[in-house]
Amino acid sequence: MSQGDSSQVLDQNGKPYNRLALVFTMLIGTFSNFITTTMLTTAFPSLMKSFNISATTVQWLTTGFMLVMGITMPITGFFIKRFDSRKLYLSSAAIFLMGTIICFFANSFITILIGRLVQAIGVGITAPVYQTIMASIYPPNKRGTAMGMAGLVIGLAPAIGPTFSGWLLQNYSWRMLFLSIMPISVLVLILGYFTLRKVLPTEKAPIDWSSVLMSIIGFGSMLFGFSSVGNYSWTDPIVYVTLIIGVIFVAFFVWRSLKINNPLLEFKVFKHSDYTLSVILVAVAFMSMNGFTLILPLYLQTIRGESPLVSGLTLLPGAIVIGLMNPVTGRIFDRMGGRNMAITGMFLLTATTATFIPVTDETPISYLVVFYMVRMFGISMVTMPTTTTGINALPLNLIGSGTVVNNTIRQVFASMGTAILVSVMSNITLNNSPAQTVMSQTPVLFKKLSLQANIVGFRYAFVISTSFALVGFILSFFLKSDKEAL
Repeated sequence: MSQGDSSQVLDQNGKPYNRLALVFTMLIGTFSNFITTTMLTTAFPSLMKSFNISATTVQWLTTGFMLVMGITMPITGFFIKRFDSRKLYLSSAAIFLMGTIICFFANSFITILIGRLVQAIGVGITAPVYQTIMASIYPPNKRGTAMGMAGLVIGLAPAIGPTFSGWLLQNYSWRMLFLSIMPISVLVLILGYFTLRKVLPTEKAPIDWSSVLMSIIGFGSMLFGFSSVGNYSWTDPIVYVTLIIGVIFVAFFVWRSLKINNPLLEFKVFKHSDYTLSVILVAVAFMSMNGFTLILPLYLQTIRGESPLVSGLTLLPGAIVIGLMNPVTGRIFDRMGGRNMAITGMFLLTATTATFIPVTDETPISYLVVFYMVRMFGISMVTMPTTTTGINALPLNLIGSGTVVNNTIRQVFASMGTAILVSVMSNITLNNSPAQTVMSQTPVLFKKLSLQANIVGFRYAFVISTSFALVGFILSFFLKSDKEAL
């Protein structure tokens, strides 16, 4: 396959195709997929009322989605090696559309949950395939710009999901969330039929079912354990038993993958030090970013009493910044490499996260908006440029495995970061809450002390998020300067 700069290059069958048309189709498809990862959060109250369910139950529409997506990603490593990339992307789009249709017509909670899990399978396949294609169809000196475009949708779509759904829910029912996505999915299938091509090499490798089972149990248990911390505690058997099971099975999965000829995931990618460090950096950045993105709306709604729409709008400028900056930082990467960008981005992420530590119930919204915007600017300088640094360290035949491994670890660490922040916030709040006797004696004082306890809980969560970013900032100095490909 040619990787020249012309708009027409050759696919794996030696036929010319329009690279820009292919990329455009995947941008639309992946954006519509990823916006659904966060858009249901603001719809939870409506869904609880419609299906007469509790807050703990409705959370499974997001928790289950993330769980299945995290389980699907490692298996996609085999799919990429075995199946035509065109058929694979179209299949993932069709699966996602099927799940969306099920959700739209759901008349029970079980039905909408099934639809969400089907959606998650589609997204879990889409993400690695999309990034692998973007990294493979461009030469190393253009890969930064390509991965910047990839990051445009992966970073922007989840960030604007709550705002988008908040706006729709102001005027329509929750079903409109799914109805609005369906035409886009249909359009992607039509466009994809004409524009997508087989651009990745394939081989008829047999699937190792033992590895599939270990992967599902291992990553599924780990993600379930981290996701359960918000409802239970670290000392609850539901949490620590599933985490221990997850770690054991993932360890066996890695061990087996290193021993067999056709592993589900090729862990030889970790022999490349720059790739390994880039994965760690991106994982740490997502630990700080994802947990923070959950905690901040909670702060706005519980401490400030803001509506879901207002909390979504508070995050929107930051989402726009990361959306606009990802392609720009990609072009900057092509000129100056990833190390300096990672250092600068991690510094901004650390410094701006720290500015949230002294928040109170009277902190101006403008203060939150500005520093959140700068924070997202810092993240845009870390995620895709650092990912591209790691991908560039790999030979072409390992790019697919490298992308899948990166996505899988990022998913696990993002869940871990969220679990830790929620746990810290809940425990600190509980430890600082006034005794129940205060409520009966002086209700006004009880309310004041309870508010202060919540604020302290959020502050400690922001401290932990800052600590994650600080670890990444220190590690970024160990990245090699990557100028030979520029």
